[in-house]
Amino acid sequence: MKHLHVHHHDHKPDGSCCNHDTSITKESHETHEHEHHHEASCQCAASSSSEEDDIGDIDAKYKFKLTGLDCGNCAQKVEDRLNKADFIEHAKINFTHGLAYIEPKGKLSQNDVLTRSNVLIDQVEPGAKLLGEEEQAPEQSNRERNELILSIILFFVGVIIEKTTNIHPFFIYVIPYIFAGYHVIYKSFKNIQHGEIFDEHFLMTIATLGAFVVSSYEEAVAVMVFYNIGEYFQDLAVDRTRKSITGLMDLQAEYANLVQPDKSYKQVDPKTLKINDVIAIKAGEKVPVDAIVIDGSSSLDLSALNGEVKLKDVHQNDEVLAGSLNTSGLITCKVTRVYKDSTVSKILDLVEHASNKKAPTETFITKFAKVYTPIVVGLALLLVIIPTIFVGDFYTWLYRACTFLVISCPCALVVSVPLGFYAGIGSASRIGALVKGGNYLELLEHVDTIVMDKTGTITKGEFAVESITGAEQTLELAAYAESYSNHPIAKSIAAAYTGTIDATRLSSYQEIAGYGIAVSLDDKPLFVGNQKLMDKEQISYTANQSLGTVLYVAYNGQYVGSVVIGDQVKESSKQAIADMHTLGVTNTVMLTGDQKEIANAIGKEVGIENIHAELLPQDKVRILESYLDKENHAVAFVGDGINDAPALMRADVGISMGGVGSDVAIEASDIVLMSDDLLLIPKTMKIARKTKQIVIQNVVMALGIKSIVLILSAFGITNMWAGVFADVGVTLLAVLNAMRMLYYYKKV
Repeated sequence: MKHLHVHHHDHKPDGSCCNHDTSITKESHETHEHEHHHEASCQCAASSSSEEDDIGDIDAKYKFKLTGLDCGNCAQKVEDRLNKADFIEHAKINFTHGLAYIEPKGKLSQNDVLTRSNVLIDQVEPGAKLLGEEEQAPEQSNRERNELILSIILFFVGVIIEKTTNIHPFFIYVIPYIFAGYHVIYKSFKNIQHGEIFDEHFLMTIATLGAFVVSSYEEAVAVMVFYNIGEYFQDLAVDRTRKSITGLMDLQAEYANLVQPDKSYKQVDPKTLKINDVIAIKAGEKVPVDAIVIDGSSSLDLSALNGEVKLKDVHQNDEVLAGSLNTSGLITCKVTRVYKDSTVSKILDLVEHASNKKAPTETFITKFAKVYTPIVVGLALLLVIIPTIFVGDFYTWLYRACTFLVISCPCALVVSVPLGFYAGIGSASRIGALVKGGNYLELLEHVDTIVMDKTGTITKGEFAVESITGAEQTLELAAYAESYSNHPIAKSIAAAYTGTIDATRLSSYQEIAGYGIAVSLDDKPLFVGNQKLMDKEQISYTANQSLGTVLYVAYNGQYVGSVVIGDQVKESSKQAIADMHTLGVTNTVMLTGDQKEIANAIGKEVGIENIHAELLPQDKVRILESYLDKENHAVAFVGDGINDAPALMRADVGISMGGVGSDVAIEASDIVLMSDDLLLIPKTMKIARKTKQIVIQNVVMALGIKSIVLILSAFGITNMWAGVFADVGVTLLAVLNAMRMLYYYKKV
């Protein structure tokens, strides 16, 4: 087994990253986030990332809707053709969502790119086309179905005529053949003109024309008819799967109620809303953009965002997130983010691009399919030439070679394997786990070491003041020192202190990473932090042995007292850790800046043996790297996505908790858990394993059945009917098997 560190990398001085094992990289750009001093694992300079690989994130000038494509193989041909165009820098087709991303050379307008691209697309896939921004996809007609039914009728009428008359079979079957196969023959000749020879249309045309040559007229028509039947049902299955996947994240509100100056409501497109616009959200309506409640109260259903069924009560000054559902009262809100920056937009963008990051299995199948078909065609030629030279009977060997050609189409692989991974991603999203690509889903299956930050991951991160020792003004001084911070510990002190903070008394505020805060209060030095801060400032103090985060307070060079802050372990943490071990995770690791006594107590409670406590900011990545250095396994890091960005990026799989509303979480990690439930990790691992299992089933089934039928047809044991099943039938079975993943989330 090869080393699995798909984005194991080191930071260069300029902040970029180097790639180790594959083309997948994590390129960081710096974004400063407030880091707190008490949790020593925090970092003062956090990084977020944009992901990029050989297929990777899409950085293109234009995005178009694409209609008329029936399979992933067709999408690949369109993509290859566009990338060869002299006016296109790069192009990417997202078959699952029916989208095309094009970066043109020079300063071509969107309309020019659209027009010129459609000319090229029509050359390789007649009927497929890009749509303009305002252009709607043509409504699906029943023409294909009606033509299919008529071709079946003509075929069976031909069989009856052949059995009851003396008319030569050629004249009986040529009309049903042309009717059933005209679009296949047309596409094959059009593709040949543009150098696209080895596709399913060419193979079916040559195979059936060969059948006519050897007087197997009935089978030639049957192959075309049943090929069309299989393609029709395959398209229905694929289309249903695509709609099911894209429907999983049906978060967008169709309209927003913009409050007018006269207090009336005007329905507008959410994309037109601006910051500070006032909107009304009625019961039963979706929140259109991120906003803050300014009037009213209600209960919101966030299940579409985080998979949790419990409601969240919101009141004045509470934040509401786009995509959540208002279940009860009317609330009036002020817009805090425009649509493109809202949570729902970021999630939809993440889901849309998930299929662009292909798993290694997908990449292998894509490459394999490109050589598989030419090899089988070559074997078909040898099957005609060599036996004919030695034993004669040209027509018998030609018939067997035609059966070879029918079997050689790789659709079962190139359609079902990507669909399987994407259905797995869709299933994971139903439980609130947003996986950024099939590569991360496949890698998650190999994870045997999970490194977790303590605060907010294993514990709730809901701090409260538990005890105060020392002088009466201890809490007041701590509150003044923490007044500039938004960290949960600072908020807990602010909540405990009932007095008023006079900010004019403060000056020279400084955070000392891994130690605490130094600030001047009334022009006298005030220090609030851990024991190391007291030692650093050479202030004698009384050690507090209480379990919890202890803040020592010193003012004007004298020790004043200490404040003990407590955190609670999440109810699900113990079960989640146990489930991870059951799934084969051999190492669970906890990192924290807290005291060893606190860390050991929490580790013992939840079942974690590998505990690293009293860490400085830089220690977290260093310890993570010590686990990454081991071969033949993958390491996941779980954090809050805000303070843990460097570690999230450094791990093989970065998993951020509570991603709702956190930009850094969505950008820095590979998997975003939309709630704070640690049980989502083993559940997502189960989905990853089932996805890989189904993908392997499809590969084995497709190659196994095709190989068996190829061998049997070479010896004349099977005919073209079996060849049709080995092609279209197996593809349909593989697609139906992949569709099982859509509903697997109910079983985890």
